[in-house]
Amino acid sequence: MQKIIDKAKILIEALPYIKEFNNSILVVKYGGSAMIDEKIKETVIEDIVLMKLVGLKPVIVHGGGNEISGMLNKIGITSEFVNGLRITDEETVEVVEMVLSGKVNKSIVQLIQNHDINAVGVSGKDGKTLKVKKNIVDNHDIGFVGEITKVNTKLILSLIENDFIPVIAPIGTDDAGQTYNINADYAASAIAGALKAEKLIFLTDVEGVLRDVKNLDSVITKIDINEVPEYINAGVISGGMIPKVECCVEGINAGVKNVHILDGRVEHCMLLEIFTKSGVGTMFGDFKGGTV
Repeated sequence: MQKIIDKAKILIEALPYIKEFNNSILVVKYGGSAMIDEKIKETVIEDIVLMKLVGLKPVIVHGGGNEISGMLNKIGITSEFVNGLRITDEETVEVVEMVLSGKVNKSIVQLIQNHDINAVGVSGKDGKTLKVKKNIVDNHDIGFVGEITKVNTKLILSLIENDFIPVIAPIGTDDAGQTYNINADYAASAIAGALKAEKLIFLTDVEGVLRDVKNLDSVITKIDINEVPEYINAGVISGGMIPKVECCVEGINAGVKNVHILDGRVEHCMLLEIFTKSGVGTMFGDFKGGTV
């Protein structure tokens, strides 16, 4: 009986959060191990479905780097990276679009629809959703890698209003109609900002921002974006976490209320972060104050 009572208490704890976020747009950047581990993959989809059923409006922006690398290896193309971005020539961008807009995108749609929830898979090319320009990185031309210049929310909002979950592949076009690969983190941040989303969630392979990288229990649960430079200077935020955090800051500055970095390897991490008092990751916002 006590186990049943404890379950009821959990539901009661979630009630104020369900009320607060009802009818709010939430953007999920789906990537990392959460896309590979079959058990975790299913719990992520279950979280998204539950959020939809209790009145939130989820939008998914997904990556697919492992799938892309696997396909490129099969056809004998070696991947090279600059600052974490894949050098993308004409042949590579065709493979990227095929994998992201095809295999990966439609597999996520099907997983959602297995729960009798409607989803539609699109890329940033559809409805001219993502307009880009060539992304030059440290004076390196890395090919058809795009930097977003404009997000057209018309198609996304139309899908939401018609009770669909949009699943978006980070592919865009420039003014000439050339196809570009886009880093999924930057795409999610730009889309969430344009939608003025209540929340943007990055599913990653880290616990969150750690005060001490050697102590996995030292997760900083809340960071004011105005503190980020101080955290970087202190070495608390370093290496590959810097561009991730920069995306969080960009999202807040663009109009997202809160941005979360969560460990996608933890089952039901999104439900724990959004609907419980304790949370499981790092939340960013413009909280007007605080110290390292």
